[in-house]
Amino acid sequence: MPADIAGAIAALSHLEIDRKPASVKAKSRDFFWYSPVLKARMDHLQADFVVSPRSEAEVIEVLKVCYAHDVPVTTRGAGTGNYGQAMPLAGGCVLHMRHMAAVKEVHPGRVIVEPGCLLKDLDAHCKAHSGQEIRMFSSTWATATIGGFIAGGSGGVGSCRWGALRDLGNIIRLRVVTMEEQPRVLEFRGEELPRVSHAYGTNGIITEIEMPLAPAYDWVEMFVAFKDFMAAVEYARDLTDEAGILIKLATPIQAPIAHDYFQRVKPYVAPGDNLVALMVAPHSMDGFLTFHARRDGRIIYRSDDNDWAKNPGPVFEYGWNHTTLRALKVDPAITYLQVRFAGDDMLEKIRKVSAIFGDEVLQHLEAMKEGGRTMFASLPLIRFTTEARLDEIVHIHEDLGCMVFNPHRYTLEEGGRQTVDDRQLAFKRQADPKGLLNPGKMIAWDDPDWGYDRMYAYPGMTAAE
Repeated sequence: MPADIAGAIAALSHLEIDRKPASVKAKSRDFFWYSPVLKARMDHLQADFVVSPRSEAEVIEVLKVCYAHDVPVTTRGAGTGNYGQAMPLAGGCVLHMRHMAAVKEVHPGRVIVEPGCLLKDLDAHCKAHSGQEIRMFSSTWATATIGGFIAGGSGGVGSCRWGALRDLGNIIRLRVVTMEEQPRVLEFRGEELPRVSHAYGTNGIITEIEMPLAPAYDWVEMFVAFKDFMAAVEYARDLTDEAGILIKLATPIQAPIAHDYFQRVKPYVAPGDNLVALMVAPHSMDGFLTFHARRDGRIIYRSDDNDWAKNPGPVFEYGWNHTTLRALKVDPAITYLQVRFAGDDMLEKIRKVSAIFGDEVLQHLEAMKEGGRTMFASLPLIRFTTEARLDEIVHIHEDLGCMVFNPHRYTLEEGGRQTVDDRQLAFKRQADPKGLLNPGKMIAWDDPDWGYDRMYAYPGMTAAE
């Protein structure tokens, strides 16, 4: 049935509704423009209106009304995602969670929080009230929400110790509202969590989150410079393997990224300097310095002993996708990929990729734990020329045995493992029978026989003029 936008707006008029075109457009966008492929296809997209609920009861009301009027609903946190997860492909309603930002309870080892709380505010509250902090966060810590991190993220700062968000124990509980004639409120734990975590809000709206905490530290942040990139990679791998040294970040960055794109770092590095960005717990510094003394590499910056003319800011804001953002500010032609390097031959694969592409694909790696073993998530910087060449770069990685999580695709399947997540699809059938939640992002719902031989195009979404 066609959406009855006017009827839905009238029924929700007592809530906080935004219909101003410029404001609605701004609230309909995320950081999809990191990808020239997505920018060409999504730049024109816009919701019809925005609703900002203040409680779970208002979320239920919005979903009930939009269900009755066949209005699509796309949930939004801070819009810091990079894959078009929060872009309303079919118009309709953007459900903006900014008012649901309360930290409800803090306990030893865990926190209960609403989804609209900024990661930095959550950390500040937990530190002030209990001396604890969240175990991992995105590099957009200052601007991203915890709900957006759960629904769209996969790991981040802290993953070198705690692994990926999907790993057991990294989410404790999620409270979710369905989009049915009579919305239900459900609570998920354990095996049920993957139904809605990293699902882009396609099969339920998260209204409450329970996350694990760890002791908070004044982390010692560092840059270590190397003349050889593979020496930097091995340094990061071996440090992450040191069980007795507590770290929160280990990020090898290939030359000349630091010199060319990190403006406050540039005065202290040469074009040929490769960096490892680190966060080390203060009580682990003796162990770290002992480890460091056994290796090549120069510590060029320490946050606890800084003599730089300008403070570089948080070191984690040079890692994860902030690396891409810093490069884009200097060269708009830069884009990126997401690649998994794991297993006994991961270093050899990194060497091969570097040799094949040279400076067309500059390596930037993030150390992570996977099943207790160290691996690398790669977010390489790519000098974009054409979509065809970008696809070729993806295929070359895959032919080498590397798994690519393609950030130039806006669907769950194409951005992940190119397969259907049966748990998420089955729950969507229960929780969103009309398919109104963030439509176009789950191929298995729209076209179960899709073959992944080309980029999926959601019907009705065309390239921007």
